[in-house]
Amino acid sequence: MALAATVQAWLLAQLGTTTPLADLETRYTRLGTARAVAIEVLYERKAALIQQPTSVQVPGVVGVTFTENIRAIERQIALLEAGEPPAPDDPPGTESNTGDTVQLGVFRLAERPRR
Repeated sequence: MALAATVQAWLLAQLGTTTPLADLETRYTRLGTARAVAIEVLYERKAALIQQPTSVQVPGVVGVTFTENIRAIERQIALLEAGEPPAPDDPPGTESNTGDTVQLGVFRLAERPRR
């Protein structure tokens, strides 16, 4: 299964432009959907971050913490699992798990007669 240009662009937007295209192509062939590829890559990144110390402190010099990075990846995974943002290869008619749909309409305002 070839990786279409729209799917490739969506994956790079979700995962960053430094993600190797050959890796994305292999995963897409194996998993079949862009959403599954993005979720798998993010789970791997989360696991790699969790394996490292979450903070490094050198008193008086520097302090670095990675807990917000882990939380950001968890939020992105949750959104992808809920169906947001829509992937170009999502089956037609699929919506987010919340069932919310956005519909736009036009309301015409008319002045009521005064009494």
